[in-house]
Amino acid sequence: MKPSVIFAGTPDFAAAALNAIVAAGFEVPLVLTQPDRPSGRGLKLQSSAVKKAALTHGLNVIQPTTLKTAEAQAILQEQNADVMVVAAYGLILPQAVLEIPKYGCLNIHASLLPRWRGAAPIQRAIEAGDKETGVCIMQMDAGLDTGAIISRHTYTIGADDTAATVHDALMHLGATAIVADLRQIERLQAIPQSETGVTYAQKLTKAEAQIDWCQPATEIVRKIRAFNPVPGAWTIWQDKPLKIWQANITAHSGAAGTVLHSNEHELIIACGTGAISIQEIQKAGSKAMSVASFQSGHTLSEGSRLDSAEISA
Repeated sequence: MKPSVIFAGTPDFAAAALNAIVAAGFEVPLVLTQPDRPSGRGLKLQSSAVKKAALTHGLNVIQPTTLKTAEAQAILQEQNADVMVVAAYGLILPQAVLEIPKYGCLNIHASLLPRWRGAAPIQRAIEAGDKETGVCIMQMDAGLDTGAIISRHTYTIGADDTAATVHDALMHLGATAIVADLRQIERLQAIPQSETGVTYAQKLTKAEAQIDWCQPATEIVRKIRAFNPVPGAWTIWQDKPLKIWQANITAHSGAAGTVLHSNEHELIIACGTGAISIQEIQKAGSKAMSVASFQSGHTLSEGSRLDSAEISA
């Protein structure tokens, strides 16, 4: 049996799953995604990645602002779908919606639940120094990522992984996993989550992306990786934000925030414990660039300090 699938999602992470479901030959009578949003310099309305993918496949798309209305729920009922797949959708599914499909609603979540329930599981896993993360296919309930687990798929976080690279890896892992589970939907067994080891991945803020140079180098490098590409770890230089996109731990020490070595090949900054060697950097109003390119046109001299004074978000 190939179940008919209502799909709900918004960004690239979800679009990859939708593409995989369609490629596997499942019927998708309806796709739900967030309303078009203004974006770019001209603030023109932009469709979500899922909407673009759905239209490419000739699928029916709706963009409700809520699923709590009788009208929205009636549309879902009319599809007579076997299951609803949800991935980074962005709207709350009320209990009435969860009960509409024959096999309920399956969520593709980018963590090894119950660790990192919530909005930013990829970034929080890297920031915390987790050695592995992954994807769970979950039977949705009314709680926040509290549903029973259908399948778990692990990914080892590499020393150079950023939120961007882990996102892409889990995006493809999730797409493969949901297709495999849909193919055996009549035989799936959901195992309740453990209440031990629950953590919450709070939404990222620009303020917390500011580097505290008094922290150990290990924590600072994890933050840089976790906040790449959004919102970008930053500090203050010449009273303006300076973003750091890539850095490694190095065997130096000095007063926290002090430039220890600065030449055309390296830029080493002391941390609370240890130091970091910056590879990619971006000053305000410029593009990201290598340290060599940055050093050819700017002066960040040895002995100077990077300021941690706050700027407006």
